[in-house]
Amino acid sequence: MPEGVITSLERLLSFTTQKQKIVANNIANISTEGYKRQDLKFDQVLGQFSAASQLKTTNEQHMNSDRTAPAEGFQVVEDKSKELKSGYNNVDIDTEMAEMAENTLRYKFGAKKTGDYYKLMQSVIKGGAV
Repeated sequence: MPEGVITSLERLLSFTTQKQKIVANNIANISTEGYKRQDLKFDQVLGQFSAASQLKTTNEQHMNSDRTAPAEGFQVVEDKSKELKSGYNNVDIDTEMAEMAENTLRYKFGAKKTGDYYKLMQSVIKGGAV
């Protein structure tokens, strides 16, 4: 696995950790009057993946690989909708639970792939077969 890929997987784990905190905060504030739902966008991570993997394009319609996410962190986006989904603010418990489930799957994927990579490296260092 190229070094850029493992860096991207580690970034995915960082993203899912931050996303979990934001979703938990939204759920905790479901009854807080005037609270604005917050979100963290996954497309920032996708931009980082394509930049890290140095995609080569052979056609002008291919994805552009020069998009990158902010280096230090992910941008928290405030939901501007004025609909009072919970009666107090724009937080919808069903949406938040779906976001949490999706985020959990992303985290499990990243953790599994990262763990597999380090197990492979450990095996190679010990002289095991690949």
